[in-house]
This record gives sequence, C-alpha cells and structure tokens, in this order.
Amino acid sequence: MPIDGLLVIDKPAGLTSHDVVARVRLLLGVRRVGHGGTLDPDATGVLLVAVGQATRFFPYLSKEDKVYEGAIRLGFATDTYDASGRPSMEESRDFPGHEDLVGAMKNFEGRILQTPPPYSAKKIGGKPAYKLARAHKEFTLKPSVVTVEWFRLRDYRPPLAVFEAKCSAGTYVRSLAHDLGQRLGCGAHLDALRRTSVGPYALGDAVSLVALEEAGGKGEAAALILPLERLLPGVPAVAVFPEAEMLVRNGAALGPAHLGPSAPDAPPFPREACVLRLFGESGKLLALARPSPDGESLHPFLVIS
Repeated sequence: MPIDGLLVIDKPAGLTSHDVVARVRLLLGVRRVGHGGTLDPDATGVLLVAVGQATRFFPYLSKEDKVYEGAIRLGFATDTYDASGRPSMEESRDFPGHEDLVGAMKNFEGRILQTPPPYSAKKIGGKPAYKLARAHKEFTLKPSVVTVEWFRLRDYRPPLAVFEAKCSAGTYVRSLAHDLGQRLGCGAHLDALRRTSVGPYALGDAVSLVALEEAGGKGEAAALILPLERLLPGVPAVAVFPEAEMLVRNGAALGPAHLGPSAPDAPPFPREACVLRLFGESGKLLALARPSPDGESLHPFLVIS
C-alpha cells in the first residue's frame, strides 16, 4: 500500500538533512521521500520529511515560519559563521553589557536584508556556495529580504548568549549570529542551534530516528506518519458533495452547488482565500484548489491520486 504523509523528525547532531532522508527511504522502502527546511549537520530539532504525495506540498510547507533556540559565542567570528569553522579574526574579550546586547539584537527584528553565509547551499552560477568557498574561489552572495519576528536574549554569561528566534523561511541563523558580532564589534558565531518548530509542527509532534527505526522493526513506522489530511491545518477546508468528487479528481471547476459545509475544525473560508483544501465525504483530502477571480468557483490544481 502506498505511504503518503509527513514525518516530523527530531534530527540529531552529526547528520545532514539528506542523511535523514536516506535513512527514512531505506526504513520505509519508499523512494519518494524529501525534506523541507534544511538543518545544518551540527543543528538539531524539527525537520519535516515528506513521504509519497506529501512531497507535492513542499511549496507550502517550505514557506512556514521557524522557531529556534541556541547559543551565540561572542569574541570571534568564523569562516562558516558557526562553531565548525576556523576563526576569521583575533579573539576579543571586550564583551558588551546585557543591555547593549539586547539592544543590538533588537536591531535585527522586523524585515531585514540578510546575506547568506559563504558556506551555504545558495547557488552561484549553478554551484553551491560552500563548494566555491572550499575551493577558495571568489564570489559574491546577494542579500535577500527576510523577516525576524523576534530575536530574544534568554541568558547571558559571557562569552555565551543564549537566545530564541522566530523567523521567516530563508533566514540563516548563522548570519544573524555573525552580523550581531559585526554590529557589536567583538565578533560572534553560532555555537549551538536547535529548531523547535516549523509552522504548526513542533518538537512535541516529532519522533527521533531511533524511535522511528524501532517502530519500523515492529512494522509500526507508518503509524508515526501524519496523514495528508493533517497537512496545512491553517488553510481553509471545504467539503465536497459525493457526486462532485469525480469532478475534483478530473481537475474540473466546482460551483457552489458542489460544495458542502466547511470541514470540522477548519479555519473559516474567506472569499479572499488563495488556496483551499477540498475534502470528500469520507474525510479524505481530495485536492488543493484556487478560487476563480470572481470567487464563484473553485479550480483543483493539486489533486491527490
């Protein structure tokens, strides 16, 4: 039987996100597996791993905000912007006071321009920046606009600053740490990082790779996969009358006569909604749909086969 759904993995340190995908693929015996929101090898925490048709939802899952907790080491920057790199400056012992540090962190909240780390997967002429950096090639990374909802100091015992941050997709926390050190004048790098949530999926929903493999040994791994019906819970959902389900499967437009009430526990269906989830009478997710410009019909575009 095909396996479709989302695994919320608590990624351990020492593995790349691709390593996690490879282990899930082997465990489930499914080739169609992918991850969203890459975590660096030294980072831990929530990694979304989609299986089967859930991989088609990545354009939406990848846009979710993320929450992190971690530690920034003040005193020197590194070439990778984290603890795995080599120092790129002389060490400073001129650490800021608590209030100065809090004030500097506040400057990174809101919509900001951020340049990715040189050792990142950003593409330059089709090649990842980290490959160019390792080959000592010169290149320039363009800054992009990201949103940092908050960047808070939780504890400060120089040289370590423990923080929590919530930011938009595409934000590099390593760059936050590096740029903070630049602003303070003492240098800094990311010492430790743990992702605590991606959108609505938090550590409380996550399973470790060890627990997943133990469940797999008992033939129970599939029970840990969130079904398609639990994806995109913040997207409005509408029920479809049984006689209209074939229209959905054929990608045909639906009018008001084809639609039942909103699905239970779903957000309200505003006329300005860009995307909706369509559910069948049995409670199964049938498709994602977009309203017509006049709001009078729905057009399925991602149909679950």
